[in-house]
Amino acid sequence: MDWIIENWTGLLAVIVLIGGAIIYLYRFSKLTIEQQKEQLTKWLLLAVTSAEKEFGSGTGQLKLREVFDSAIKTFPLLMKFMTFEDFSKLVDDALEEMKKMLESNKAAKSFVEGTTD
Repeated sequence: MDWIIENWTGLLAVIVLIGGAIIYLYRFSKLTIEQQKEQLTKWLLLAVTSAEKEFGSGTGQLKLREVFDSAIKTFPLLMKFMTFEDFSKLVDDALEEMKKMLESNKAAKSFVEGTTD
């Protein structure tokens, strides 16, 4: 009992995080597959940009695998209904969007390249 009293703030934080995750997953599961794909598409732009920053150019298959594994964790319900080939096409679309963004947005380019202007 003393342990609970001494660590009540940490326990409360864990309970709030778990509750938030459950609420998010419940709301996400109520979305149609098309709405879930739209959220996935937006998320993919961030994921491919982060993978590009982490792994750099010339590591396409490694980046694709990293993004795919992360998508399975983030969108488990949606990923059960999507083939790897369909996912790969969405990633290609996100890569095209990222390339356009990097050409027009200096802050995004600086983020990926790890430089500060």
